[in-house]
Amino acid sequence: MSDRVFPSSKPAANGTATNPNANATANPTAPSNKSHLINPTARPPYRPQPHSRRYRSRNGRSICCCCFFWSFIILLLLILLAAIAGAALYIIYRPHRPTFSIPSLRIHRLNLTTSADSSSSHLSTLLNLTIISKNPNSHLTLFYDSLTISSFSNDVFLGNGTLPAYSLSKKNETSFRNVVISGSNELDADSVNSLRSDLKKQSGGVTLKIQLDAKVKVKMGGLKTKKVGIRVTCEGIKGAVPKGKSPTAAVTTGSKCKVDLRIKIWKWTF
Repeated sequence: MSDRVFPSSKPAANGTATNPNANATANPTAPSNKSHLINPTARPPYRPQPHSRRYRSRNGRSICCCCFFWSFIILLLLILLAAIAGAALYIIYRPHRPTFSIPSLRIHRLNLTTSADSSSSHLSTLLNLTIISKNPNSHLTLFYDSLTISSFSNDVFLGNGTLPAYSLSKKNETSFRNVVISGSNELDADSVNSLRSDLKKQSGGVTLKIQLDAKVKVKMGGLKTKKVGIRVTCEGIKGAVPKGKSPTAAVTTGSKCKVDLRIKIWKWTF
């Protein structure tokens, strides 16, 4: 019996034998077919992603909105607490504005002289008045700094004076007699015309306005407030220009004094 010899490779389609290692031997630099295979179960390598700028901007806006909201809430609470405290103080103490009055005023001098060429005009004044200050409050004590007094006629400045510092206890009043207001001023053409017009209308008389400016501190029990500015404006005073050395008495029966608060915020006064 004879042995059969089997070929080591299968015949190719064109009749030539195919060696599986022939391509690898002929082209050693050719890549292996295994490198082109993809493993579907293998995980891709981890690559850290950069943070999104949009996420940061949204996060920043949310923080700003939250801060603004809580700041607004705190501000509203503070305003509410201040309003409650103010209402409680008003109910307990019932504060009232101080009152002022001018029972008498005398004009000693009111001379208006004009130069020969009408280039300049000079006004010399001297007034003497009595001022009464009252504290109508039953639970408050008032402490006044020195007061500055100014006098006007038709918005023309006549002169000024001062009052010393004083205090008024509960339901008390004080009077200042022989308060002197004097002035010596150069007037412009508009002021001269305004003053002369008033003298003609009043038949030698003038309409006077007295203005007082001061700062007041209020004491409520054991509590003292900060100084608050006030302005007292007294109008409705009519007087005549003296013709000799004797002063003339002004009519003050129709005068009224109004007290306004003067609150200063930075450069503005209200």
